Amino acid sequence: MCGIAGLYYTAMPKPVDPARVRAMADAQAHRGPDGAGVWTAPGVGLGHRRLSIIDLEGSPQPMTSADEALTITYNGEIYNFAAVRAELEALGATFRTEGDTEVLLHAWDHWGPAMLPRLNGMFAFAIHDARRQCLFLARDRLGVKPLHYVTLADGALAFSSELKGLLAHPLLRREPDIRAVEDYLAYGYVPDDACLVAGVCKLPAGHALLIERGRPVPLPQRWWSVDFSNRATGSARDLAAELQGLLREAVTSRMVSDVPLGAFLSGGVDSSAVVALMSEASRGAVRTCTIGFDEAGLDERRYASDVSKRFATAHRERVVAPDDFALIDTLVAAFDEPFADASALATYRVCELAREDVTVALSGDGADEAFAGYRRYKFQAAEERVRGLLPPDMRRSVFGTLGHYYPKADWAPRPLRAKTTLLALAEDGAEAYARSVGVTTPALRAALFTDAARRALSGHRAEDRYVTTMRDAPARDPLDRAQYADLQHWLPGDILTKADRTSMAVGLEAREPLLDYRLVEFAAKLPVGMRLRGGQGKWLMKKALERYLPNDILYRQKMGFVTPISAWFRGPLADEAAALARSRVLGGTGWFDLATIARIAADHRAGVAEHGRTLWQLVMLERSMVRLFG
Repeated sequence: MCGIAGLYYTAMPKPVDPARVRAMADAQAHRGPDGAGVWTAPGVGLGHRRLSIIDLEGSPQPMTSADEALTITYNGEIYNFAAVRAELEALGATFRTEGDTEVLLHAWDHWGPAMLPRLNGMFAFAIHDARRQCLFLARDRLGVKPLHYVTLADGALAFSSELKGLLAHPLLRREPDIRAVEDYLAYGYVPDDACLVAGVCKLPAGHALLIERGRPVPLPQRWWSVDFSNRATGSARDLAAELQGLLREAVTSRMVSDVPLGAFLSGGVDSSAVVALMSEASRGAVRTCTIGFDEAGLDERRYASDVSKRFATAHRERVVAPDDFALIDTLVAAFDEPFADASALATYRVCELAREDVTVALSGDGADEAFAGYRRYKFQAAEERVRGLLPPDMRRSVFGTLGHYYPKADWAPRPLRAKTTLLALAEDGAEAYARSVGVTTPALRAALFTDAARRALSGHRAEDRYVTTMRDAPARDPLDRAQYADLQHWLPGDILTKADRTSMAVGLEAREPLLDYRLVEFAAKLPVGMRLRGGQGKWLMKKALERYLPNDILYRQKMGFVTPISAWFRGPLADEAAALARSRVLGGTGWFDLATIARIAADHRAGVAEHGRTLWQLVMLERSMVRLFG
């Protein structure tokens, strides 16, 4: 895995200072500690930091074709590169190296942008074509690998894996975008169609951007999207057998590595499935690792140990304190933009543990989005059944009135939060789901913002992207629409950003076999009842895994990494929460009502309200803004 950066003058081939490209790449040295390179030509410069995984000595970057017409800087892994290489060799291509980088150069030479559907992998790359006088940027289907870009004041388009690469360029204007603040407070992350630094863009997942000299920079073009509008036919038995084959191929294709390889193992369904299939394909013991917590209710080590014994893995575990908030500044530096998914603390620790033993680790990320594993899908499906019983006007009148008068109980388990459920039933399904995936409610955001912020937002509302995506989704069923929206927004913005930044921060390559695009496309075609049945998510996937895993792993309640942030803000971080109301950074924007921040901090500390996640968001936002804007 690597870090890439570059500059491209779109109007005319101005000279490029190699030192600037090198500074942009070196700002991401953690992504590639094994090597560095810079290549420049009139009007273009490409930089690279390398984490060597395949063809350790033979594929330095940036890499130029034999005729010097093409040059690439590339971050990622193409899992089917051997098959693509064979196809290219049959067309007359001659290779000088053994890795996948040169495959991309020849693929562009033969097929141009049509190369992308032939690739199975995670990637973000830039190819300069001197013949066509163009720069081609592309990102993988689901957004596993990141790519940021911006047009600078001197006319150069700058790009970088991480935002910090762009920040290393002196011409980048550092101004915050209030719309991204609204989005972040709503979701706990800055979505891929936004950036806290105004003017910076993220190339969307499954998109490419072809920039031709002398022409305006166009909008990115989508080259892949998942489609939920078609349904597979066949019995559960036959589909489960097909799924087993896809799972097996997804895992084994990601086991190709010239450096030590292992897996994260939480003891949950997804990571256990990956380890089971790795063990089936491996000649030796699979290296696994897990972290545990001192608090029994948060600790999954017993389940991980059971799976490890079942498959005789070389297992390592480490206990970390649940109050590991000392990592806050480390995470702020890793993520650049504010990121408030507190499970990033534990994810960083398990990546840190894995890196002591391996350079590549397979994870179980992605199955919940593809196969409907989250509990919120169950709640959404139940709410949709109720919505179908009454006309919209009656629902708004009945449930809206009941919800208005029902007491608020944020502290209670979700099934007992009747106020939230009643208000959700009063709305249409897309609007309700958009709110259900959020962190800080629209009402609380409105209270946190000043009149100046609300004017600057000009009607921008974070939930609208989810509502629009769900309503326009290629889908048949409300569950289809919810999953489609999560694959478009939640997966790249939260889950994959977390995996990429925490793993790259310690020089570890994380691979997600359960996000093989063939698996995702297969899951999207499954009948709803084979994804979610009897309140059980990932129904067919679990059936397909019964030959590998015991029921107490397959059907136990999902835990995930849990971080006790609410308790922190009533204990060791209570003073930090109170200090937010005196924040020079937040107050200096003119966007935040500091009196409201003081009130929610005091109410949370006193236990009369639950604002832990919002306070965590504000802490991470403040610290990120200090790093980004001073």
